Amino acid sequence: MNSVLLSRPFRSIFTHDVRVLDFLAPALVQRPRYPKTRRQASTTSSPLPGPKAQPTTTQNEPPKRRKPLSKEQHHFLDSALRVNQAGELAATLIYAAQTPPLLRTHPHLRSLMQHMYSQEAGHFSTFNELLARHRIRPTIMYPIWTVAATALGWGTAILGREAAMACTEAVETEIGTHYNGQVRVLLEWMTEMEERGEEVGEELKSLVGELKRIRDEELEHLDTAVEEDARAAKGWPVLNTIIRGGCKGAIWVSERV
Repeated sequence: MNSVLLSRPFRSIFTHDVRVLDFLAPALVQRPRYPKTRRQASTTSSPLPGPKAQPTTTQNEPPKRRKPLSKEQHHFLDSALRVNQAGELAATLIYAAQTPPLLRTHPHLRSLMQHMYSQEAGHFSTFNELLARHRIRPTIMYPIWTVAATALGWGTAILGREAAMACTEAVETEIGTHYNGQVRVLLEWMTEMEERGEEVGEELKSLVGELKRIRDEELEHLDTAVEEDARAAKGWPVLNTIIRGGCKGAIWVSERV
């Protein structure tokens, strides 16, 4: 899908070494003996030689066990990653469709639109890789979301700059809320694992970090849209309600199919 987008005219705008330490193998290492030298006089008396202190050993904590995710957890992740990929597909198509009409009347928005599109394309690439790595199928609604997102982007841009920004505000509000919910669930999993003495896998930690990063960038787009007069669009309350309702419906469907 990215290759299709990039072919359009708007593209032009956008063995470590293991050291054997001698104190770990005293029987294998012979240290040379050197004659003792007289030290300078001290005001304090040296203690009498006594039996050599034995090194103290600390008992290492037992390694944490790693428990595989449950069937329900796997199902949650499959649905979450599938809908995230669909959402980022829609976002890239919305910005791609909005950009040409907007730049004809508001050329000063070129850098802003390119910035937001580039971030969305990066998000889309991230979820494409995650779906491929974990062998999760995309939503079967892919063709429908492609047409709907393109129409939404083009239609709001034709209505004007404020309507285009109102679209961004509505979409990013729902996406940000959705990512927040996912992060909350995964953090609860991690807390429960730690309380049970289980190891939290690096892959799960990395996923939470990626979701937080992407969520923050989506909320940045939301703030930008509000600053760009999204709420000054004609019929903003109705437009906001319709677009947010459409996003909620698309999320619900994509999670299941």
